[in-house]
Amino acid sequence: MSSVASVHSLWTVAAGAPGKIPAPHIEYTELSPTLIVLGAAVIGILIEALVPRRNRYYSQLLLSLVALAAAFAAVIGLAAGGFGSSKAHIAAMGAIAVDGPALFLQGTILLVSLIAVFTFAERRLDPAAHGNRVDSFAAQPAAVPGGPAEQAAVKAGFTTTEVFPIVLFAVGGMLIFPAANDLLTLFIALEVFSLPLYILCALARRQRLLSQEAAVKYFLLGAFSSAFLLFGVALLYGYAGTVGYAGIAEVVSDGAKQIDPALAGTMGNDALLLIGAALVLMGLLFKVGAVPFHMWTPDVYQGAPTPVTGFMAAATKVAAFGALLRLLYVVLPGMRWDWQPVMWGVAIITMLGGAIVAITQTDIKRLLAYSSIAHAGFILAGVIATSEDGVSSVLFYLAAYSFVTLGAFAVVTLVRDAGGEATALSKWAGLGRRSPLVAAVFAVFLLAFAGIPLTSGFAGKFAVFKAAAQSGAGWLVVVGVLSSAIAAFFYIRVIVLMFFNEPKADGPTVAVPSPLTTTAIAIGVTATLVLGLAPQYFLDLAGHAGVFVR
Repeated sequence: MSSVASVHSLWTVAAGAPGKIPAPHIEYTELSPTLIVLGAAVIGILIEALVPRRNRYYSQLLLSLVALAAAFAAVIGLAAGGFGSSKAHIAAMGAIAVDGPALFLQGTILLVSLIAVFTFAERRLDPAAHGNRVDSFAAQPAAVPGGPAEQAAVKAGFTTTEVFPIVLFAVGGMLIFPAANDLLTLFIALEVFSLPLYILCALARRQRLLSQEAAVKYFLLGAFSSAFLLFGVALLYGYAGTVGYAGIAEVVSDGAKQIDPALAGTMGNDALLLIGAALVLMGLLFKVGAVPFHMWTPDVYQGAPTPVTGFMAAATKVAAFGALLRLLYVVLPGMRWDWQPVMWGVAIITMLGGAIVAITQTDIKRLLAYSSIAHAGFILAGVIATSEDGVSSVLFYLAAYSFVTLGAFAVVTLVRDAGGEATALSKWAGLGRRSPLVAAVFAVFLLAFAGIPLTSGFAGKFAVFKAAAQSGAGWLVVVGVLSSAIAAFFYIRVIVLMFFNEPKADGPTVAVPSPLTTTAIAIGVTATLVLGLAPQYFLDLAGHAGVFVR
């Protein structure tokens, strides 16, 4: 009875002592880009509930574009205010880092998302159904494919305008992911952007069963990778007694000095550190699409609606590499000799695996998927450099690569036959004679992927390989150059197919897009050429943004 009374008295004392729980200190200005995007996503959900169906498309499109532009302006404002350099600090009670790499990556993600929304909103590529313009997304995703409910939804002219708030939620998670400064924030951000992507992959208007299969594969494999990451978080917490990046880094570098004597019996176990770090890395390498965690990539890229594939291929890579850089450079620099050999191996098999398997592909979306795997390997070469040049080269490469990828997938949406998009490579034969401008634009993107001089791909690869070579990873650069040569073969094969083969009589047509997709492709081409012809300003920008706050 006495113990019960003492517990009761503790409760009453705690309840009667106002002001003991301090209010959290949140820097709303520094977090404004993320808050704007997530706030707009919530408003988008309200639009779906309250606005008449006929007005939703324009309301959602306007809201998404304004929110992403405002968030990008907020990032520019923070960078101009010195938060990327002299005022860089840890915000939100230690959960979010506001520094150069975070702002650079957030700006890239927002720009990429802004262009991706143009492709999501395209409604002129497919012929009108029952007098209504249609987009790339299923009229009623909950309906059984081909069933009476779906036919009724198409006839009624329904459109899935929910894709816009779903994209905004995904972007919000991606903005937090590379800026997360503790492992729990990292995991929550991962889930916030992964779950919307699983849904978006299942929403294709054509080939709905393939789209749903892609979404289920992505969901199941993504759940496994999230579980690995979360188990790694638990082990690292067991090792260091904290989930904060700075706290774990201190225990890794200073060992026993930093360990609380009361917890010395359970903390500081190197096995927990090594296994935990490996599991967290596994979760991030899955998102990056590195071999051997890449098997979801070709199936998901092929099955998802092409605007979603372009958005995922560009924005997810930027966010995931940002988180990977922060983990290796801020949390685990003291383990460099442990993780570097492993990352060497992953980079080599990723570069070679992506380039070699891409040669055998007969579908343009699968070919671009294996190309993205090879590019993940090239970017890993810069990550391994463990220097400021390494960080800045990776930031530049991610920005350059994301615009090329978005542009390439936007072009893929234009080449169509009676069944929708014509993604079989054989159907692209003679495209250069049937539609020279579209084929020339796609050739520019393929040359950038191949790393041909005067394109952004060459500037990015040169920067990454130079940083790797200067850090002593010369053999990695040799493998990278060999992989680039292998990859150049299949890019140039597609160009030859388009320009030097006879077009087939029953070949696909090139749809005339609205200004939305035209703008997306034009921005992609412009960025590819500008970053290739005059990269120095952007390399300097990435260089100034290359220092992590600790």
